Amino acid sequence: MRRADRLFQIVQLLRGGRLTTAKTLSDKLEVSERTIYRDIADLIGSGVPIDGEAGVGYLMRAGYDLPPLMFTTAEITALVAGARLIRAWGGAAMAEAAQEALVKIDAVLPEEARDRAAAVPVHAMSMPEMNDELRWRIDALDAATEAHNRLRLSYADADGTPTERNVRPLGLWFWGKVWTLVGWCELRNDFRMFRIDRIKRMETLTRFRPERGKLLSDFYAQEKHRH
Repeated sequence: MRRADRLFQIVQLLRGGRLTTAKTLSDKLEVSERTIYRDIADLIGSGVPIDGEAGVGYLMRAGYDLPPLMFTTAEITALVAGARLIRAWGGAAMAEAAQEALVKIDAVLPEEARDRAAAVPVHAMSMPEMNDELRWRIDALDAATEAHNRLRLSYADADGTPTERNVRPLGLWFWGKVWTLVGWCELRNDFRMFRIDRIKRMETLTRFRPERGKLLSDFYAQEKHRH
């Protein structure tokens, strides 16, 4: 979890005027109590009205709220439509995060803007192809990309021919009903794109160190030059 997200969550958890211990906050946010103490100090230093002390607990005085987010109509449409698309076509964790994002957007928008968000006419429905296995695989590939974990893929090409590849995952592309993994293929010693629905099995291997010439930015540059 990013630090900015954690600070936001601490403020949310302290709402309501109830005394909350650093241990409770650390358990919920999966960080150390020392990290919570440091975050609380930073929040107090930035003007958030939190009372309490280490070993006793913390509470936030009534009347405090985060500044409202101000979006244009076009921005609201883009945010809501994007979240709905990910909710329908993303991985399981992505879909859950998209739903939470919609709830938070609705909670912080002024009433007029909230009505505009509810009226956005862009919707998305998941299809049978988006089964639980595929959603799990998307999340697993996203996590491996974030952690720089090499993967062993059992893959089938368009003709159904099986192959085994060791891949450095670099990013996920969504083409509309089809997700692909962009990666550095150690067998071909080049960039390759793998349709996620054709991955039969995958195994996490060792971590890799990002190298110049094998980065996602290098792939983009190569594609730009090619086209």
